[in-house]
Amino acid sequence: MTEIDESVPYEPPVAGDEASTLVGSLERQRRTLAWKCSGLDAAGMRATVGASAVTLGGLLKHLALVEDDMLSRKLLGRPPAEPWSGADLAADPGLEWRTAAEDTPEGLLALWQEAVSRSRADLRQVLAAGGLDQRAVHVGAGGESPSVRRLLIDLIEEYARHVGHADLIRESVDGLVGEDAPR
Repeated sequence: MTEIDESVPYEPPVAGDEASTLVGSLERQRRTLAWKCSGLDAAGMRATVGASAVTLGGLLKHLALVEDDMLSRKLLGRPPAEPWSGADLAADPGLEWRTAAEDTPEGLLALWQEAVSRSRADLRQVLAAGGLDQRAVHVGAGGESPSVRRLLIDLIEEYARHVGHADLIRESVDGLVGEDAPR
C-alpha cells in the first residue's frame, strides 16, 4: 500500500466537532483511494471498466489537480503547483485524464500524495487561523467567495464520486474489494 500518514486519524470521530468530522471524512476518502490505487503496475493503472475511459491513474492525477485547485489556489490564492503551473487547463480541459497514461504508477501516486500533503498543511493553517466560516480568496462567477466549509464539502463530494469509480476499476483488475483500507 502507499505511505500512510500515521498522524492522520483512521476514520472520522464518532462524536467530534464539525471541522474534525469533515476533515476525518475527507481523510477516509483519501485513504480508500490510496488503497484502491496501490500495488498496481502500469496496465492496472490504465484499466477501464465498460464504456468508461476513467482509469485509476487518471483518477489520481485528476484528484491531485482538484486538491491543488480547492485548497491551494481557491482557498489561499496560490499559483498552481507543478505540473499544472505551465498548463493551460482552460484551453486543454481533461489534460490530467488524458496524460495520466504517460506517467508511471509511482509518479502518479507521488503527484497525488504531494498534493494531499500540501492540502493538509494548508487546511491545518487555515483552520487554526479561524475555522470553517472563513472565506476563500477565490471569488466565483456570482461574486461570492466560498467558505472553508463549502470547499471541504465539495472536496469530499469529489472524492466520494471517484472512490466509487476506483472500487469498480480495481475489482476488475485483480478482484480487490472492500470498503476501508486495512489499518
